[in-house]
Amino acid sequence: MLAAEAVGTAFNPLPWMIFVPAVGALCVALLPKARVDLAKLVAFVAAACSGALSIHLLNLFDRGDGGFQYVVNNLWIPSWGIGWRLGVDGISLFLLVLSGVLFPIAIAAVNPGHDDKSYYAWLLVLMAGCMGVFVALDLVLFFAFFEIVLVPMYFLIGMWGHGDRIHVATKFFLYTMFGSAFMLVGIVATAFLHRQGSGGPLTFNLVTIATDQSIGTAAARWIFLSMALAFAVKTPLFPLHTWLPDAHTEAPTAGSVILAGVLLKLGTYGFVRFGLYLFPEAARFFAPLLLTLGVVGIVYGAIVAAMQKDLKRVVAYSSVAHLGFIILGIFALNVQGIEGAVLQMVNHGISTPALFLLVGWIYERRHTREIAELSGLQAAAPIFAGVFMVVMLSSIGLPGLNGFVGEFLTLLGAFKDARWWGVVAASGVILAALYLLWAYQRVFHGPLTEPNRGFREMSWSEGVAMAPLVALIVFLGVYPKPVLERIEPAAKALVAHVVEHSGAMRPDIPAPAAASEEGAVGTDGSGVVGGGG
Repeated sequence: MLAAEAVGTAFNPLPWMIFVPAVGALCVALLPKARVDLAKLVAFVAAACSGALSIHLLNLFDRGDGGFQYVVNNLWIPSWGIGWRLGVDGISLFLLVLSGVLFPIAIAAVNPGHDDKSYYAWLLVLMAGCMGVFVALDLVLFFAFFEIVLVPMYFLIGMWGHGDRIHVATKFFLYTMFGSAFMLVGIVATAFLHRQGSGGPLTFNLVTIATDQSIGTAAARWIFLSMALAFAVKTPLFPLHTWLPDAHTEAPTAGSVILAGVLLKLGTYGFVRFGLYLFPEAARFFAPLLLTLGVVGIVYGAIVAAMQKDLKRVVAYSSVAHLGFIILGIFALNVQGIEGAVLQMVNHGISTPALFLLVGWIYERRHTREIAELSGLQAAAPIFAGVFMVVMLSSIGLPGLNGFVGEFLTLLGAFKDARWWGVVAASGVILAALYLLWAYQRVFHGPLTEPNRGFREMSWSEGVAMAPLVALIVFLGVYPKPVLERIEPAAKALVAHVVEHSGAMRPDIPAPAAASEEGAVGTDGSGVVGGGG
């Protein structure tokens, strides 16, 4: 994961995965207002092309290489050391693919109801920003993409949401901007302290700064906290989660799909890429705190989800619990935990958006999400109920479906190096079964009440939208090897990097070269672990 040598190729898909939806957004914005059908078609084609490039990248990716591949390294503002630096490794690869799959589905499966042209343009801007976050290898570039995604999501919630949508959109924006302000300070401090410690030029190159490890221990810990705050808000990590249930509840269906499937992963990905990688010693130092917050989120999210009366809020609070498992895996600081965390990012990005789609379709049919008003839907729409059951069981973590593999690996990593946190977190699996099965029982079983007799069965178009998500749920549950074998080299390289630069000694990792008291790079000065990309 740590080497950043360019892979020889005539075509690099990474820039195009950003440019295609961005250009698509511009094309949609220039269309006449009357051409609603054309706006949706252009948006879908642009999103699908970017998604196809992510699938093509998956096919091209060297599964045995733990370094960054398909690197782009061009100076953008030379005097400040800011560059257009892109790259992908096994950790970011499947988040790109996930984004490439979810955005076309969200565009095709949901109609906004009004102002279609603006709606599709904002969705494409959001896709471009998300793609940029997952491939950025420059701190300023990452921050730019990290902030860009706030604007389209604000308008998607504020213009096409429900209920108190303006208040909720403002709350979402202010929370995330508050965290990002601290991250910006941390990024600037990182670059200037690195220049001071290394004696080299000013640079915001992620790989260079992480390799040199020239920032003092105390400063690195403060900077880690500043960035961790931004990532904790975006994840969101307990107790900074309060914006999430409201945002999910009032957001349009497509907004909830993208928010759960992609945007929340910007926080967890940030912890891996810019927490563990940049500041390994600080990550190890603060691991007990973050493990505790993650476990509290698992238990708290599950208990609060069980108390909800609104079906969409049940799914929203389930995200708090599931993201707690991801934090648990990341800060177990071992290969199994990080593999499980990355896989669980993908699994959560499949199962939870599928649940939000289904809940959105229930609302379209019944104009309510109150569990007490929904009863016996299985009798009226058995296929709909069956699909909901499969997705719900995957969210619970039933063996044979995708949720099980990710949760198992995160718990395995926790039991290995953070045992008591893992013991408490295991209760979250039981609690997830409690609140999701109870919600399913009340909505789909029981007597078919009169208002629900006309509940419409799943249509062909809805089935086509759900088919890829259900297929991925089953495939990743039965045969996760193709995903894990691409994640594992990058996870091993990251763990070796953390061990080398944090002073931790582990029997399964070779002893690192000697490092200075301030955490400087080892004797060879290369910082290359796991081979070049």
